[in-house]
Amino acid sequence: MKPSHSPQRRQLLQWSLGAPLLPLSASLATTLSLGGCATGPLSSQRGKVQSVAFTSMPAPTEPQAMSTMTVQSSMVVTDTAGRQQSFPLSYASFFTTGDQVPNALGGQILAGGYFNAKGEPIMDTSVPGQSRQFFSDCPDGSTLTTVKGASVKGVKGNLVFAVVQFEYTSFANDNKTKMYGQLPSPIAVLTLDQDPSTGKLKLIQYHNVDTAPVQGLWITCGASLSPWGTHLSSEEYQPDAFDRNNKSLKGFSRHFFGDANVARAYHYGHMPEVSVQPDGTGRITKHYCMGRISHELVEVMPDERTVLMGDDTNNGGYFAFVADRPRDLSSGTLYVARLDGPLTQVRADAPAVGLEWVRLGHATSDQVRAWADQYQPEDILDMTRTDPKDDLFTRIWANGKKEWIRIKPGMELMAAFLETHRYAALKGASLGFSKMEGTTLNARDKILYSALSYCKDSMVKGNKAHNPQARVDLSKALNAGAVMALKLTDGLKDTEGQTIRSEWMPVVIKTLLVGEDLSKPDRMGNSAHADRIANPDNLKFSETMRVLFIGEDSGMHVNNFLWAYHVDTGKLSRVLSTPVGAESTGLHAAEDVNGWTYILSNFQHPGEYIKTLNPEVKRSVDGLLKANYKQLHGASVGYLTLG
Repeated sequence: MKPSHSPQRRQLLQWSLGAPLLPLSASLATTLSLGGCATGPLSSQRGKVQSVAFTSMPAPTEPQAMSTMTVQSSMVVTDTAGRQQSFPLSYASFFTTGDQVPNALGGQILAGGYFNAKGEPIMDTSVPGQSRQFFSDCPDGSTLTTVKGASVKGVKGNLVFAVVQFEYTSFANDNKTKMYGQLPSPIAVLTLDQDPSTGKLKLIQYHNVDTAPVQGLWITCGASLSPWGTHLSSEEYQPDAFDRNNKSLKGFSRHFFGDANVARAYHYGHMPEVSVQPDGTGRITKHYCMGRISHELVEVMPDERTVLMGDDTNNGGYFAFVADRPRDLSSGTLYVARLDGPLTQVRADAPAVGLEWVRLGHATSDQVRAWADQYQPEDILDMTRTDPKDDLFTRIWANGKKEWIRIKPGMELMAAFLETHRYAALKGASLGFSKMEGTTLNARDKILYSALSYCKDSMVKGNKAHNPQARVDLSKALNAGAVMALKLTDGLKDTEGQTIRSEWMPVVIKTLLVGEDLSKPDRMGNSAHADRIANPDNLKFSETMRVLFIGEDSGMHVNNFLWAYHVDTGKLSRVLSTPVGAESTGLHAAEDVNGWTYILSNFQHPGEYIKTLNPEVKRSVDGLLKANYKQLHGASVGYLTLG
């Protein structure tokens, strides 16, 4: 069907990202101070902050610098009088996973350690005679917050909390047994002591959140802070309920419940939310009504009702959830986007493409949880991967595969919330994106930024995962990926003609930044240009700095980087380099924590070497990485600081 555009939509389709949409404000803040500055915040005598920029560090080439978190960049602050001050950056770590850290009882707890549904340590017995508790080498989503009325013994300065989640463990202690998806993801609340004069943060206690009330957590990845101060987690790569012999789910169930057959697939792939308590503990809720998709770093809009979500999978889509009430994600309406024209190019000069929104349904979390307890996939729909030659079945593409499905009578709503990908495809949504990662909001310009880590597979015509009905029709893969910008607006109607009760719905999508594939690897082994982004994952936008921070999850860069992109100048700066093979994770920009600004940054799986790595580089860094990070079983949780 040929789309018709209103004058508003036609104007938005002419949208250009070549210049700032609004002029830079005369004053970003009275002062701006990055936590950890030994000399304190910028003094008021220098005037108000006009702009913030970051110098770009070179990609490291020396083994020592390549084998740790390396920061050789600076933050440059310009005041309203035009004077500049430069502050060198560095990295401060709260801990390396596998460290013993203080707990709330005055004892010690293993950072990143795994626990079962009874709260008992899950033990790694892969090496005879060397039994130890499993701990993660993959810290991921992190947030920083304060809680009114909080009080924790031992805090001398300001009381601040961080929440950090751990995505998975790569290998057991024997370095042979793969553990991806086999263990219940831990999530922890860190009680931090903030020095009022320097902003430095000190770990006081570590609390492991009990996840038994929500049947454990499944592969938690990116995270964000809600406007009301809670930690919005994620469960990605939701298990396929039709796969009764899912090795990962059975391993998860055995380790968490003590029985490989207890865990139900429909309990995973949802949206967990952690509320930090005044004593430094955490309580967890799992929202079942936000779609069972590959959740990755959602973002809540300023209306405190609209949630825009990444979908980190093949044949993924843009999903939106509009809650019935502000600050309450327990009920609402689920939508999925449909392109109203073909997306044929992912380039900075490519034209914008319009978006329409398909209403999938309304439900409460309690409703969907009850369905998850009750139904098997065969109760909801019939599915086959061979053509049944039956007009009652519809061909779709899901999880990188071609399928034919038929919804059982009266089960449409159950399908919408428990078989969300399949139902969305059936409804004609544009499920044609691959590796859709983090999302973040530029509220002033009403732009959502979204990472496409790899533009391949389902996005490329001729690929077996390509869905021609999705209108995502690239002629060639861009393996280095891209960051997309989505213009937000109000007054939209869904494809059924019903008004969407949100002022923050995406209406146009356009390319903002792209990586560059190399025809052959460079001398280090990079298969993507080292001075451009590659495989963007975590995204966070700082409203006061007007900077988009981009963390990489790249199999194309020898070292992954954290970038700062100034949206008003178009300047891209390399801020931080992770150890060789490690992914940049845990990105969070906290702009005013008792007057201080923090950029949280973690990494995971150091030493996960890329295939194109120069063998000489590997030999030079392997021993250093193992010495730095517990024989490649440890990884850091921390933040960028000054000096």
